[in-house]
Amino acid sequence: MAENQAMRWYVLRAIGGKEKKVKETIDREISIGGPVGDNVAQVLVPTEKVFQVRNGKKIAKERVLYPGYVYIEASLVGEVPHILKGMTNVIGFLQDKQRNPIPVRTSEVNHILGKVDELTLSEEEFDISFIVGETIKVINGPFNGFNGVIEDVNEEKKKLKVMVKIFGRKTPLELGYMDVEKE
Repeated sequence: MAENQAMRWYVLRAIGGKEKKVKETIDREISIGGPVGDNVAQVLVPTEKVFQVRNGKKIAKERVLYPGYVYIEASLVGEVPHILKGMTNVIGFLQDKQRNPIPVRTSEVNHILGKVDELTLSEEEFDISFIVGETIKVINGPFNGFNGVIEDVNEEKKKLKVMVKIFGRKTPLELGYMDVEKE
């Protein structure tokens, strides 16, 4: 580390949707060495898992928690800030009124790092709770668009027994949590 300045966390503003590209570019610079390699410890783009239903299949997708922001642990000495600001898809640092990069508080970084660790540990946790007697709408499968009333909830298997009115007749269906939405 040059010029005896401590590593601190900073926020780089990036073009929305390009956060991972910025991280890859900085990681590449770190591996090459030079001023960035010597003064940047790590780059972080916090993400979370989101589940969607597409064509009847549940798909896990990663979503950036803070769109437009890349967290970087660095010592901003010499030309390092200029090199980072000049990278493709980088807008600049989060700055104070004097246009100096603002270091992120350690407590905030620990919260983000803790949140990232927590999200990677939890596999498929649904915070959706269904109640017997509640009206739902089917959003997937052959009964897509039908409304029904919940008759039974199986938390373990994430399944619902729903009574749907089809052609004037009540018909029981067993549906997964991802196949319905609350009315």
